[in-house]
Amino acid sequence: MYQRIRYDLNQELIKISESGLYKEERVILTDQKPEIKVAYPVDAPPKKVLNFCSNNYLGLANHPRLIEAAHQALDHYGFGLASVRFICGTQDVHKRLEKKIAEFYGTEDAILYSSCFDANGGLFESFLGTEDAIVTDALNHASIIDGIRLCKARRFIYDHSDMKSLETVLKRAREGVDIWSGPGLSKEPVPARNVLIATDGVFSMDGDIANLKGIVTLAKEYDAVVMVDDSHATGFFGKRGRGSMEYCGVMGEVDIITSTLGKAMGGASGGFTTGRKEIIEILRQKSRPYLFSNTLAPVIAATSIAAFELLDESDHLRKQLMDNTAYFRKEMTALGFDIEKGVH
Repeated sequence: MYQRIRYDLNQELIKISESGLYKEERVILTDQKPEIKVAYPVDAPPKKVLNFCSNNYLGLANHPRLIEAAHQALDHYGFGLASVRFICGTQDVHKRLEKKIAEFYGTEDAILYSSCFDANGGLFESFLGTEDAIVTDALNHASIIDGIRLCKARRFIYDHSDMKSLETVLKRAREGVDIWSGPGLSKEPVPARNVLIATDGVFSMDGDIANLKGIVTLAKEYDAVVMVDDSHATGFFGKRGRGSMEYCGVMGEVDIITSTLGKAMGGASGGFTTGRKEIIEILRQKSRPYLFSNTLAPVIAATSIAAFELLDESDHLRKQLMDNTAYFRKEMTALGFDIEKGVH
């Protein structure tokens, strides 16, 4: 029975390889840092290389203070909880981290997930339905795209970071264009009940920054909710590392923020959603990845608190990253490379 699908799978793998898209894993033999030892292929002698491709933006993945916090958490809380949150998977450390995240962003509440992919996957379907509309940037992250696919709301896509395109799409959603009242019912346009605009804060492929000021302005005009995935900005973007909202001057004006603990904030795993308290409470009641996945490991929760505390105490690491970025841009440009404009 398996032979047919085996043939099909092998043909697909051949196509992936021939297209140059076959992915191979490089085995790292050290902790995550600027200079690492890599075995590639796996059986090749290890060699030292400079690491320019991780998301360890602040160098916290092997920071001594975080390692010590992890040791203490393991001793106190153990390795795991073997439960979802609402049965017996919530420790005080999880509530403290959620409070810390909300304080960090100046939001009303926060909820933890195993990853930001899960946070995005469990967001939209929890409170949007067939009467609603989601307006999404054409270059949003795969997790936003997949989360929207799981939701029954009508989907609209606007051209990447194009405010004219966004306004056109918002008008269509508000006027009910392409939104019908349902099978067998009237074909007259039905205006969307609720509209949500979804965007990355910093886009993961090209690194460009969303026009959050423009998005928030249009959201107010068309009575829309704004959601930002800030995974590639949390902890180091903005004057205090509060992300793209701080950088763009819209702190407190974004309704929903999703992000990760797996990049600048230590690089382990974990994600979260933070924002309006009613939305967070609905997610606790209805978000499937939250309800049916094991709770975030307590050692990660405790260590993430230490990471946020480190950033609250000093912006040295953020400033160092900005200085390194400016130096790298300057020297690469001097060597003749064409570098995308930006500050990061």
